[in-house]
Amino acid sequence: MRILGIWDGHESGAALVEDKRIIYAANEERFTRRKMEIKFPYNSIKAALDYAKIGPGDIEHVAYTTTELTKTLERIMPYSKEYYYRFRRRKMLKPRFENLRHNLKYAMTTMGVVPGSGSISSYYISKGLKHMGFKNFKLHVVEHHVAHAATAAFTSGFNNSLVITVDGLGDGKSSSVSTFSKGNLERHSFNNVRNSIGIFYEQVTNILGMRELEDEGKIMAMADYSYPFEYEENKLRDFFAVSGTHIMAKYGPLKQFEMLQRISWQTPREQFAYMAQQVLENVLKEFTQNAIDEHGIGDVVFAGGTFSNVKANMVIRKLDGLKHWYVFPHMGDGGMALGGALYTNYQLNGISGYDFNAYLGGEYGEEETKAELKKDPDVVAHSEGLKESAVHAAELIDKGNYLFWFQGRMEYGPRALGNRSILAPSGDEKVKDKLNLYVTKRAWFQPFAPSMLESECGRLLEYDSKGAPRYMTMAYETKSDVASRLSAVVHVDGTARPQAVGDENAPYRDLISHVRKLSGYGVVLNTSFNIHGEPIVMSPYDAIKTMKATKTKYMFINGLFVENKKGI
Repeated sequence: MRILGIWDGHESGAALVEDKRIIYAANEERFTRRKMEIKFPYNSIKAALDYAKIGPGDIEHVAYTTTELTKTLERIMPYSKEYYYRFRRRKMLKPRFENLRHNLKYAMTTMGVVPGSGSISSYYISKGLKHMGFKNFKLHVVEHHVAHAATAAFTSGFNNSLVITVDGLGDGKSSSVSTFSKGNLERHSFNNVRNSIGIFYEQVTNILGMRELEDEGKIMAMADYSYPFEYEENKLRDFFAVSGTHIMAKYGPLKQFEMLQRISWQTPREQFAYMAQQVLENVLKEFTQNAIDEHGIGDVVFAGGTFSNVKANMVIRKLDGLKHWYVFPHMGDGGMALGGALYTNYQLNGISGYDFNAYLGGEYGEEETKAELKKDPDVVAHSEGLKESAVHAAELIDKGNYLFWFQGRMEYGPRALGNRSILAPSGDEKVKDKLNLYVTKRAWFQPFAPSMLESECGRLLEYDSKGAPRYMTMAYETKSDVASRLSAVVHVDGTARPQAVGDENAPYRDLISHVRKLSGYGVVLNTSFNIHGEPIVMSPYDAIKTMKATKTKYMFINGLFVENKKGI
């Protein structure tokens, strides 16, 4: 049985599940080249079908999520969604009455699902599918936080787990607590939108002049540049209280936004970011601890966009009652399509466990890549096998170069995990600065991240046995005696967001192994293969375009070593 999952909200996308396998999953932004794309996922649906070599008529079941009022109105009036996309991403001049628009948004989203919104949403979803040639299919609706919970519970590999979801909002809810045991997923409690810790953090992001639903990671990074102070001194500490698994906000979203603006007006931005991060960490810590105590389960899995905050995740990881952790790598709403498909497969067929890895997108062969390279006279390609490429790339990195590394299937989710990556030495701040200047153009306070051999984690990190950080979803303190080897990938507070590389990506593992032979340490700087403000590259065309635009000299792509004649 094939089940197609689709999501048509921010970071829209599609996923295809067949029996016990996840066949394909990708997000629309990679095709349209618009970061956090919000349009109906025509391209990613087509790519999923093409990858499986099937047509629309071969799909029996289609799952989608989220039928709240605001999402339904966006489906009826897609131009309103496009306007909000441009407004949220600040692709327009600041409009008049910005606060009014902001307040209208949160006033409507707190309404959640209303009578008739489900049937109207289904009509418009079906209309989009029929436009693509889908005919005899059954449409399934999956509630927003159920979809989040399914992604974490069904891909973690745990037979029994506590399942926690936290985000801004979805279908009138902002968080949930469930258990997964003996193949059964059961929800026990949830919190509504008024009490959303995710909305709180979104609003702080907005007030500090950044893009909500996108730049929350910058707030987390900025917070570490504040002078520290005790929680009792935090002016925001009483904005939330936790009782059991219930999070209670002192103010609703509209009043909360007003209060945050007033406090931020007299507070340095780094300090305000620190205050918000401190509140988030304390609320999530207490909420998770109470859930563990209530249900007596120490293996805990997480999903929802709030768990993209790796520093809060680190605080949670240190809880005594937490034995093992797992954060679904596409924890935000970009994972909705897969969550809908997985939960529908669970409902129809009782399937609740998958052999998961994050390499679920498309791939391109050597001949296809060569044909694209031949179109540009400024790039020169040499054939190399993957093993030869791993040795060659390691040598270039060891000599202080950065390079592009493009291999195999595209990663699913917001992180480059060694198939669409930019790589550099982990201890060379000069090459880090060069990379930042010409390619990534990250905010000065944002750190890069390391990829390291899993066997090196205990040597480089204050590591424990609670879980391997395969997807860059968890922060760790680094060991002081290796600080010089990690200077390009460690934040100002001494933490890093690592990727532990094992057998799941043999070519990437081999590259880092050769780096270890040359330098003594199996670790590299790894950041996403894209120009600042664009999605991660998908195709050889995207890769070559990025290489030319950034004047990058070296690229390894699908068994080829490429040199840019105009590289610097």
